Amino acid sequence: MTDIQQLLQQIRNFRDARDWQQFHNSKDLALALSIEASELLELFLWKGNEESDPKKLKEELADVLMYALLLADKHDLDIKQIIEDKIKRNNKKYPVE
Repeated sequence: MTDIQQLLQQIRNFRDARDWQQFHNSKDLALALSIEASELLELFLWKGNEESDPKKLKEELADVLMYALLLADKHDLDIKQIIEDKIKRNNKKYPVE
């Protein structure tokens, strides 16, 4: 089991222990992901080049990543594979000059 699979299993266990799977349809997972991404973005709103609070940054980034993992899991997507595929497409789209 990979590190990502282990993390995903921990997230599933947390969700299932609270019977939250019933609320985790694709639409709501995508909405939650967007909301958490907005909360992450808000940490930088109206700031100059100074860094955001590291603790809050970690918390919001973790929320974004967890919802992304749950959404991928909902659609039986291989996270490693979809990221590798995207990197390949990006390499073709944006070649090194």
